[in-house]
Amino acid sequence: MTLDELLAREGIRQTMADYTMAGDRLKADDFVAVFTEDAVMETDGVPAADAFRYEGRTAIRGWITRWLEPPADGPVHKASFIRHHLATSQIELTGPDTAKARTYWTAYTDIGPDHCGYYLDAFRKEGDRWLLAHRRIRLDWRSEQSLYTTAVERTRG
Repeated sequence: MTLDELLAREGIRQTMADYTMAGDRLKADDFVAVFTEDAVMETDGVPAADAFRYEGRTAIRGWITRWLEPPADGPVHKASFIRHHLATSQIELTGPDTAKARTYWTAYTDIGPDHCGYYLDAFRKEGDRWLLAHRRIRLDWRSEQSLYTTAVERTRG
């Protein structure tokens, strides 16, 4: 492995950490900053109630900010906190400025493990940063007591 490959992998890991920290803390500017201008963020292989697709930073910003604005009839979700933990991540550099990755994640809330799955990502290097060009979110499992059961539905635009 070359130094450039190591630096690319670390840049990609930093982007994944930035996404997770910003998303859990609902920091919209930091969250949107990890995506390319033309990025796609979507679910893949999930039940219809959990499905979504957002194209471009503007649409992704709209989605993350709706988590801060609960509907009139109640909160977006029932958790007092959420922490996504990233686990195994396999990164493949596909070109000098492109990469793909598969990363396992688990989300913890007040009940402990709440739901989990994996990300299928395409990255593109823009300037000196590796940004998400396409994130597909897969859900493998959700606790019967999940505090996020209706969250996706309640944050639709």
